Amino acid sequence: MIKETRPGTGSAEGNAAAAAPAERAGRISQGENAMSATCFSLIPPIVAIALALITKEVYLSLMIGILSGAFLYVGPNPIHAVETMVSIMGDKIGGNANILLFLAFLGIVVALITKSGASRAYGEWASHAIRSKRGALLSTMFLGILIFVDDYFNCLTVGTVMRPVTDKYKVTRAKLAYIIDATAAPICIIAPISSWAAAVGSSLPEDSGVDGFALFLRTIPFNQYALLTILFMLVTILVGFDFSVMRRYNDEVERTGHEKKVEADSMVISGNGKVIDLVIPIVVLIAFCISGMLYTGGILDGVGVVDAFAGCDSSLSLVLGSFFTLVFIFIFYMVRRVISFAEFCASFSDGVKAMIPAIMILCLAWTLSGICGDEYLYIGGYVKQVVGGNALVGALMPAIMFAVAVGLSFSTGTSWGTFGILIPIAFAVVGSEDLNVLSIVTAAILAGAVCGDHVSPISDTTILASAGAQCDHINHVSTQIPYVVCVSVCCFFGYLVAGITASGWLGTGTGIVLLSIALFVIYKRNQTRAA
Repeated sequence: MIKETRPGTGSAEGNAAAAAPAERAGRISQGENAMSATCFSLIPPIVAIALALITKEVYLSLMIGILSGAFLYVGPNPIHAVETMVSIMGDKIGGNANILLFLAFLGIVVALITKSGASRAYGEWASHAIRSKRGALLSTMFLGILIFVDDYFNCLTVGTVMRPVTDKYKVTRAKLAYIIDATAAPICIIAPISSWAAAVGSSLPEDSGVDGFALFLRTIPFNQYALLTILFMLVTILVGFDFSVMRRYNDEVERTGHEKKVEADSMVISGNGKVIDLVIPIVVLIAFCISGMLYTGGILDGVGVVDAFAGCDSSLSLVLGSFFTLVFIFIFYMVRRVISFAEFCASFSDGVKAMIPAIMILCLAWTLSGICGDEYLYIGGYVKQVVGGNALVGALMPAIMFAVAVGLSFSTGTSWGTFGILIPIAFAVVGSEDLNVLSIVTAAILAGAVCGDHVSPISDTTILASAGAQCDHINHVSTQIPYVVCVSVCCFFGYLVAGITASGWLGTGTGIVLLSIALFVIYKRNQTRAA
């Protein structure tokens, strides 16, 4: 999911300079319109994803995918292609600067908690409070569900808090990354008080006559992917089994005793921190981030709580929350002499350094999304032609919209962009008169967008889940694909039933039944093979 942030307010000269490379590339290339909104717009994400899965080198794969899109746009001119790539990257980094600041601040928070000895103290405490591998996984899942306000915050916080505990009970980093990823976007998309509700509401046509927040509430019980993912996690944790790539990966790690991890540089634990030195900063961080969302949503101007959450600037809120948390930690640690002033200052560079891999991948993923955006190859326009040009009516509408949303979100790494493209199409095809059918179709779009976002190697939540678990990114992607496919197939047939019966409840019920059957069959096969 690549979130759109508010544009910056730079000078006119700076804005003109930033736009100049793209304008020059556009003037020189006379054939870019021939490639825009065509099947060729699918090439960059396909190239990037295929290379990432084949070579296991995500940075180079993303770079090649971006360059392939730039060449398609400007023609066979390497200078102009690179110029276009750099221009898009600059725009995306500038537009998402708050997210990068949040990652840097959160990295510093994590470094301070680690250096203080609080993480070690928490691990020692948890070793007594959590007594099994199942308990560690359930605690991770429930913590992820509790942090529903924002998926970015969810990914990194859950990983930071639970990683020492899951390591103790020999939970692989890939399994931890899956739990983190599955409790990020799939939870936020059914949480009314989150930045996602605003994204859905803003995707509605201005003249639709439908309240966006009310429509979002109606989609919650019909968002099969989110609900079935929670059920899938709960069953596999309680029963205690894995399958397909995840099972083979876990078996290999258990056999060899080695797992490829993306560890931050080892930090010298010099403080005398206790469990309270981890718990209170995390609670304060959550409180400050929620307060930031209320503030940027206009709560001080008399806006209601629900409207404030729906209209907040989530990225700015996270920056404010993480910054003031740093101020709090400084006072909290210094007054009690948990760490020295010099150690506090040294944590700044350590924390930012630990976030560099995630920041690099995010910047490249944003650039790939930009070259596929409406100002360049316009992959959304191609999807709109394919979907809007057919008479998608009746029983097949929810299932087809689900499948299209999965493909679009997977190939672009953005669920919010998928909302913006497909929801207006749904309004155009279904109309706003029948709220029941509209709610089902919209729920299918939201479910498909989150599904594609969940499994896409270039999605920022997938990247941040890897970073939070300190798991190799490609290992995380490859191990969770069969799990996502299992749930998404059940959703597809659930939406077929929902479309045929015009009942979202029957569709959700069908999806639950199908997933239960699938898990039972898989479990029995695992037992047979083990015997």
